[in-house]
Amino acid sequence: MNPSGATAGIGLMAAATWGGSDFVGGVGARRAPALLVVASGHLFSLLVLLALCHGMRLAVPGTHDLFFAALGGFEGSLALALFYRALSMGAMGLTAALTGLLTALIPVIFSLFHDGVPSPLTLAGLATGCVAIWLITHQPALKGAGTPPIALLLGALAGAGFGSQLIFFKMSSGGGVLWAMTSARAAGIAALLLVILAKPPKGAWRGFWLTGIAAGSLDTIGTLLYIRASQFGRLDVAALVCSLYPAGTILLAALVLREWPTRRQMAGMALALGAVMLLSV
Repeated sequence: MNPSGATAGIGLMAAATWGGSDFVGGVGARRAPALLVVASGHLFSLLVLLALCHGMRLAVPGTHDLFFAALGGFEGSLALALFYRALSMGAMGLTAALTGLLTALIPVIFSLFHDGVPSPLTLAGLATGCVAIWLITHQPALKGAGTPPIALLLGALAGAGFGSQLIFFKMSSGGGVLWAMTSARAAGIAALLLVILAKPPKGAWRGFWLTGIAAGSLDTIGTLLYIRASQFGRLDVAALVCSLYPAGTILLAALVLREWPTRRQMAGMALALGAVMLLSV
């Protein structure tokens, strides 16, 4: 099996699943606080993962794998809280684009130092993928709707957190994948509880369980697929392909809600397909 092709193929499945998770979570966040939707999904997936690990009597991996998985889960949840805060502070387009780009760039830069410089085709695919992510996620702000510097700072910190999470999950992939995911979910719930206790979400605390469970289940499957993709090949390839997940969210919004993508986003999705083809070689 071609390692690059396997990494890109499984990464694309992870991106599609993460895109579905964000779509379902976004629909749920229109009715209830977003953090409650995420927390309920994390809790449900943790219970399912614990049942699977114990029911299948899977061997517990070493502390190295559990530690990096927990670290990724904890700081990734904090990054999510920062991202939601950044989006609430002004025009979302530039903030979301900056976050998405850094999510991909952080593991790419790390991999260049850790794994060495890839082939010219892979480099071309990585560059094309970064441009695609920017086009897909960035929407020009409406007239009079600016983005305050603090929102960009929080968005950058969130992107760095998401990118670091992908690195930590890669570093935890040497042991049992299900146990690593269980450790990540437990730590993620702890981080979300701290955020919720520090600043309780506004809005009605009801009606979030069903969408939370659906979004959390898809997010967990997507993360498991990402970890599997990172086991086959280079971190930068797996991380960048998985970071194309906003395309899945946009396509679902078009099909289900009739919220059609812009020409810029369509061009970004076309570039994303080209990037995946280059990274599969």
